[in-house]
Amino acid sequence: MDFDGGKRVFNRLGPPQQQSDNRNQKVCYHWRAGNCNRFPCPFLHRELSAPANGTASSKRPYGFATDDQRSTTARRGGGSNFNGPSSWGRGGGRGGNAINNNNNSNRGIVVKKTEKICNFWVQGNCSYGDKCRYLHSWCTGSCFAMLTQLEGHQKVVSGIALPAGSDKLYTGSKDETVRVWDCQSGQCAGVINLGGEVGCMLSEGPWMFVGLPNLVKVYSLVVGNDLLFAGTQDGNILAWKFNAVTNCFEPAASLQGHTSAVVTLVVGANRLYSGSMDKSIRVWNLENLQCLQTMTEHTSVVMSVLCWDQFLLSCSLDKTIKVWAATDSGNLEVTYTHNEEHGLLTLCGMHDLESKPVLLCSCNDNSVRAYDLPSFAERGKIFAKQEIRSIHGGPNIFFTGDGTGEVKVWQWLADQTATPA
Repeated sequence: MDFDGGKRVFNRLGPPQQQSDNRNQKVCYHWRAGNCNRFPCPFLHRELSAPANGTASSKRPYGFATDDQRSTTARRGGGSNFNGPSSWGRGGGRGGNAINNNNNSNRGIVVKKTEKICNFWVQGNCSYGDKCRYLHSWCTGSCFAMLTQLEGHQKVVSGIALPAGSDKLYTGSKDETVRVWDCQSGQCAGVINLGGEVGCMLSEGPWMFVGLPNLVKVYSLVVGNDLLFAGTQDGNILAWKFNAVTNCFEPAASLQGHTSAVVTLVVGANRLYSGSMDKSIRVWNLENLQCLQTMTEHTSVVMSVLCWDQFLLSCSLDKTIKVWAATDSGNLEVTYTHNEEHGLLTLCGMHDLESKPVLLCSCNDNSVRAYDLPSFAERGKIFAKQEIRSIHGGPNIFFTGDGTGEVKVWQWLADQTATPA
């Protein structure tokens, strides 16, 4: 029999407790990790017993606390003990920031809201009420408010159109449908099944254009100089011209230059501007359809371009909004860059009730920022369950469509901070 081997095992377990040296009453770190190779090891190869007086150790693995400890100890995200004045915890609520209420010292504390939607409130079961540190509202600021919510789409809303003079709102989705909504009742007046994902939508005169993934996937549509332009997945911009005799659109040209999908188009000042996944913006002459300039200042996908007065605005997944202005040579140069914390998805410009220009900018953190132009002073934020991919302005109202398929209708409010005359 291997008596020596058994002796080695015995010695590695350490001597009996009553014979151990107090200087070595430490558990071997390597033994805990399962790889101690010292023989004999000067440290214990077993866990320490509880103290003789029966009190529990103050060290709790992984920050867990007992029920008694939870009732008397403030929590700061990891079970940290609260020592000193109550400088934190003013926003008591979920997420480990609750303060104890064993006395009356916390009366009158103002809950500081975090700019994040309460997930429990969204589900209709937040028990904190007004004391919740998270928002129980779909927006911040006082310049707009939600009128209603239109439900029916099952996937991301990729296009919104409100034809001029019409009492119907049209929304397209990746669920392969276009829904028609009655603007008076807010009810769905019809569903059009298209058999393909809606990539984009455009209303122009009596026409409603819908981009579908047929032979070529269309990401963006715009009309200019009596031509319909479509930005496609392969990087080309297709142009069609309306034929009044045949009452249909016929192919007119193909604008080539981008090396990846063209995801945004806008027309202004007799120019066509295109933004692409190749990180560039191209400027095209609407008369001869020639490329006049290529701008490469963005470092990621150019998601949206917008013409505003004599300026061009662009946003990108590189977390910036760039403002472009023409130089004496006629070329566009960046005159201002606004930085955000998150990637940017779409831009929409409109006026509030006081006719002040406002820029709505969708971010990939499921929010929309509202900025005054040209100062970029923030007016408020809009929140959603998923990314907002579509924003469309109307008379005194605007619409947002998110990744869950929900369409929200927003109303502009009078400026509460304006000084009365």
